[in-house]
Amino acid sequence: MRIPREAMSNSLLLAPLLALSLLLNGCGKKEVRASVPPAPSLPPTESGTASPAPSAAANVPNTSITLPPANAKPLYTQIGIASWYGPPYHNRRAANGEIYDMNQMTAAHRTLPLNSLVRITNLSTGHSAIVRITDRGPFIGERMIDLSLAAAKATDVWKAGLAWVRLEVLQTPVPIDTGGKWAVQIGAFDSTQVATKMKHELEQQYNTAKILEFAGPTGEWVRIRVPNDDKDEAEEISRTLTTPEGGVFLVRLD
Repeated sequence: MRIPREAMSNSLLLAPLLALSLLLNGCGKKEVRASVPPAPSLPPTESGTASPAPSAAANVPNTSITLPPANAKPLYTQIGIASWYGPPYHNRRAANGEIYDMNQMTAAHRTLPLNSLVRITNLSTGHSAIVRITDRGPFIGERMIDLSLAAAKATDVWKAGLAWVRLEVLQTPVPIDTGGKWAVQIGAFDSTQVATKMKHELEQQYNTAKILEFAGPTGEWVRIRVPNDDKDEAEEISRTLTTPEGGVFLVRLD
């Protein structure tokens, strides 16, 4: 069949225009990119630093002491009352020289060597945690150990305030039953005047000992440093000395 000349001319003109249109549309198409929001920042802890990501060893303190095997027998076991402490001790220097951070897995004990590792188990709930002894205390009644806020939360002591726990000593930097520097600590006193009066009375009563008075976060304290930091002599004083104000406690200084 013969194609009319006019139709052929129109087709020849339209073909280049169609190709040009397809080319321009293809070149002008923009790449689509998804907008991804930045990762959320970690919430601050009570100490003002970012919370670390949780780990399987979250209840193990950051310490250079190597943990013993899981099946190792405890060196020493004690059952008693646990409490916890935060402000006003937070960010103050602890007995081992470190700055106390209540968000770390640490604790205070009166007589265990500093930097000992112990496992604390709540006898009611069975929850346990490993803590490092970095401070001295508690100096209230018959309490056995003062946990940091983090340790108290891990062992269900935080909300209760007090709980019966089992303390198992896993490792110590020095022997438990020998050596050590020992003293008797008395307090806390509500006023400096009362503490000073107690200091003068003790200086007359124990003239061979060194009597120290110092301010603590909760009041004034008085400490008796016996000659040679002898444990037997300090223990004897702690058993026989009574005061109308403040408790009397045997304390290890190292």
